[in-house]
Amino acid sequence: MFDADADLDEAARRVDDWQARIEDQAARARDLSGRVAGLTAVVASRDALVEVTVSATGALTDLHLDEGIRRQPAAETAALVLATLRAAQAALASQVADAVAETIGLDSAAGRAVMASYRRGSSDAAG
Repeated sequence: MFDADADLDEAARRVDDWQARIEDQAARARDLSGRVAGLTAVVASRDALVEVTVSATGALTDLHLDEGIRRQPAAETAALVLATLRAAQAALASQVADAVAETIGLDSAAGRAVMASYRRGSSDAAG
């Protein structure tokens, strides 16, 4: 027999569960957004002649060149700056991955999308 009350109760329970999952996902996404927005990475070259800071987007926000940099050709300095920038962006990507893992999960569709988007954005910032 058809039990309309039981069917309505089941439908209401499913809607409530769905709404709770959406609210939980939204809360975790807000947490992730806050965490990522505050991230920076600071990396120095092995010889400590170059130090770069990148923002949460992977963009260069600070560059420090040691006076010892004057003893090498400009092309070497440029290559060292770019290599150090890439290292800082890689360090930042690791921090983002940690934040994604702790909030929405790296294996979730949203987590994969965030990481894919981030990788595209930080590689764009590198030039």
